[in-house]
Amino acid sequence: MEDNEVSYPVYSPASVMGIFSNALKLNATVNLIYLKGRYAYGGGKSYGNYYYDLLFSEGDHTSIGIRISSLLRSKITNNEIYTLRGFIEKSIKNSSIELRFVVDEIVHQEERSISEEELQKYGLIQKKLELGSKDLETLIRDQMLKDEKIKVANIYGNNAIVQRDFSEGLDVSSQYFKVDNYNCNITSSTAIIAILKEITALDYDIVALVRGGGDRRSMETFNDLSLSELFISMKPIMVTAIGHTVDETLLDKLADKRFHLPHDYGAGLHAIAEKLSHERSNSRALLINEVKKDVTKQFSEQVETLEKQLKKKNEEFTEAQKTYKEQNEAHNKTFSDQLKVRNEEFQKLQSSSSKQLEELQKNFQEQQKQRLAEMESYKKEIAVLHEKNVQSAINEKTSSLLVNLETLKQENVRLNQEVQHNKTDYFKIIIAFVLALVIGFVLAKLM
Repeated sequence: MEDNEVSYPVYSPASVMGIFSNALKLNATVNLIYLKGRYAYGGGKSYGNYYYDLLFSEGDHTSIGIRISSLLRSKITNNEIYTLRGFIEKSIKNSSIELRFVVDEIVHQEERSISEEELQKYGLIQKKLELGSKDLETLIRDQMLKDEKIKVANIYGNNAIVQRDFSEGLDVSSQYFKVDNYNCNITSSTAIIAILKEITALDYDIVALVRGGGDRRSMETFNDLSLSELFISMKPIMVTAIGHTVDETLLDKLADKRFHLPHDYGAGLHAIAEKLSHERSNSRALLINEVKKDVTKQFSEQVETLEKQLKKKNEEFTEAQKTYKEQNEAHNKTFSDQLKVRNEEFQKLQSSSSKQLEELQKNFQEQQKQRLAEMESYKKEIAVLHEKNVQSAINEKTSSLLVNLETLKQENVRLNQEVQHNKTDYFKIIIAFVLALVIGFVLAKLM
């Protein structure tokens, strides 16, 4: 139906409110009338098969309550312009008269024109999209990892009682947050702007507008353009929890995080903090397991290194023992060669002396006896010298080897104690073996 075909009187909510301010009883209360305005959903639930919504004047924010059946409500699109037929009903509430329009028929739906205000709202939404939303969980994670409390500023209405709802939702996670409360006339955009400007210099991490419900007309405060402009320019994470689950205000669209109710807001912070706390606990457990694995691996590597060092020391000792044996054999050979030379010389001398004795036997018998005595003494000296040389060489080599063996023994004992206490004491066996060799050699020489 076009506008030029309308032949019935059409009222706006503002005109109806003006009429009823001058008279309590009109034909409009008993006759069917037509209302035109922007339709806004109310609560999400029906009561007695009826929904209770609002109809706003096109030229301002004046509204009147709507009672509409579920069937007609299903044909309504939120925030569209409608012409509705129905009647006005009155009810007395808190010593005041409340008017409500009962819808009988949806007469017409108009194409909605875009106003300058809506264009500005769209521009703010686009600006927010360009700026991007700050992530609440990331902020809480960073602060908790640094063991720093998250600083929160909650803005409530004067005489608000929803602080308890927020605290109950936050529950035990309050230990991670430092919450400051601010009160103002939350239905006034000017009052909220003043509080936000005051908060700007206080370096909060989160700033939230918290409201438990109330008059639906006051929701228009959260569509204010000046307030919205300041809202998206704030450095902290901006949160809304303003009470109505169906209506989405401009501030809800511009917020970094939106919660429906104060309790949901507190519970949301609690859920994030609890999740991150569990993650950190699990990370610590994983870290401990990794450290255990690293320690076990490091210990195994140390054991392997010590075994290699022990093997190397044993090889060095075996090599030293082999070198000693070779040196001892070389010394014995040298001594034998020297002794052989001496014997040969002695035999030559003896042969020469025999010839001389034969020639001068008679004349030199006394000298022969003297020579024999000197020869006997010489043999004894040779034997003593030989014994001293052997003993000296043995003592020298034995002392050197004992020093080396003692050093190796101490090193081997330290390595054996680090590897396993029950391993075979190789050094004791080697020392016993060396001592047995030395004693056997000495006894062989003495015999």
